[in-house]
Amino acid sequence: MFDPEKFVNKAIEDLKEAISGTAVIACSGGVDSTVAAVLVARAIGDRLYGVHVDTGYMRKNESEDVAELLRDMGVNLQVAIAGEEFSEALKGAVEPEAKRKAIGHTFIRIFERYAKEIDAKYLVQGTIAPDWIESGGDLRDVIKSHHNVGALPEDMDMSLVEPLRDLYKDEVRKVGRYLGISIAEKQPFPGPGLAIRIIGEATLEKAEIVREACFIVEDELEKAAEAGKMEIPWQYFAVLTSAKTVGVQGDVRAYGHTVAVRAVQSIDGMTAAYSKVPHEVLEKISIRITNTMPGKINRVVYDITNKPPGTIEWE
Repeated sequence: MFDPEKFVNKAIEDLKEAISGTAVIACSGGVDSTVAAVLVARAIGDRLYGVHVDTGYMRKNESEDVAELLRDMGVNLQVAIAGEEFSEALKGAVEPEAKRKAIGHTFIRIFERYAKEIDAKYLVQGTIAPDWIESGGDLRDVIKSHHNVGALPEDMDMSLVEPLRDLYKDEVRKVGRYLGISIAEKQPFPGPGLAIRIIGEATLEKAEIVREACFIVEDELEKAAEAGKMEIPWQYFAVLTSAKTVGVQGDVRAYGHTVAVRAVQSIDGMTAAYSKVPHEVLEKISIRITNTMPGKINRVVYDITNKPPGTIEWE
């Protein structure tokens, strides 16, 4: 059985030996990177510097909330505003692997610039087992290249440190609880952000649409769970599909986007079952999304695919 106390004690000792100088950590604000930040901070103290990148493809208020959380935890944090840089890197990219690689390369270049300023030779990431398993290599097929694994540039000028590499999500949460981290139960959010919740080219304009749709899905499902109408899903969000369909706004023909709602139950993210969300809750989500963005979204569908055969995220 996994013992979080034993893992933490060994990880801290290993990190003390592995990192001899200054390190930069990529702080997304998710469970994995936050747990990694606390572990490394306990090992090397103020030689750790955090960088949170606002890619322009974050959830609503995500970067502000992450910065407040990490600074309250004592992490020396810099926020890099990089929406235009990521938008430029994603221009023309449609295929999911191309998007993931473009995002991964852009992240690393930003971290390298910051590391050069403080003479850091180490890059810490919150990589966990499903990330490198799904990214392929050796005898494993590539399911999807996670930006922090399969999309790393070959000429990266830093040594990689991944203290959670052999853990699964449920084990990372146990470590987070042991360390007293308040967001240990936070739902996963992909490193590439909303860019992989937009099917096709991920423009900043489309990101605004899916950002609002994701916020509505999260808000309505959390309200329903608090009211005892359903169990809170393990992960839940909206996807802006590439389909546009005919609808009616008032008495006028509309031609708008289709949004897919995705909610799943899982333990470690390796397998998942779609959540049986009550129809009344799905109806609220649909009405609120279409009313909030009239003319932009006129159809909402619910994804009932398990993993496998589908993945949790659409890309």
